[in-house]
Amino acid sequence: MPHYNCHSVLCASKRTRGAVGQRILHMLAQGGRIEIEKNQKKRIASVKCLTRDGWHHPGVDLDLFRKLKRKKAVSSSGGGPYRITRRGLELVRSELDNR
Repeated sequence: MPHYNCHSVLCASKRTRGAVGQRILHMLAQGGRIEIEKNQKKRIASVKCLTRDGWHHPGVDLDLFRKLKRKKAVSSSGGGPYRITRRGLELVRSELDNR
């Protein structure tokens, strides 16, 4: 049975989170968007990520959205959906496009 310490589990979760973030940035770079819903107190209640074709893309939660926003990788203009910024395009690592 393998031995796991807290450090290796934490590092693995960070790697997984980073891979999800890269996947989302790549999808946004191809024309996707992030739509938010606010509650009565004008705070963000839920986050929904949509591909350029309008399909729901799982994997974006409030924590990941805040991380992308904190890194200035996404922004909203005029109350519209959040889209990738120039900074976000710099952060995304290139991937093979499997279309």
